[in-house]
Amino acid sequence: MSGAQDVKFGLFVKLVAKPGKEKEVEAFLRSGLPIVQDEPATLQWYAVKFDGRTFAIFDTFPDEAGRNAHLSGRVAAALMAKAGDLLAQPPSIEKHDVLASKT
Repeated sequence: MSGAQDVKFGLFVKLVAKPGKEKEVEAFLRSGLPIVQDEPATLQWYAVKFDGRTFAIFDTFPDEAGRNAHLSGRVAAALMAKAGDLLAQPPSIEKHDVLASKT
C-alpha cells in the first residue's frame, strides 16, 4: 500500500513507436516520471519496454477521481500532442479495476 491509500483503479496504456522513433519514445517516457511524482493520486507509475518498438505505461490510483485527474494531466496531454509524430498507432488506453496488490 502507498500510505493509507488502497490501490483500486488502474490504467494500462500500450504505445507502439514508429520505426526510427524508439529512442524518442523511451526518452519521452523517462521524462514523465518527475511530472507524475507531483500527482498525489497517482500511487504507482511504471513506464516499461516490451520489445524494440512496444512500450507501455501502467499506473494505479485510489479512486476514479485520481485516475481521471491523471488522464487530464500533463503527461497525458504531452503524450497526445506527440502521438502523431512518435507512435505508429494511437495509444491504446485501458481502464481496469485492481483486484489485489502488493506494493
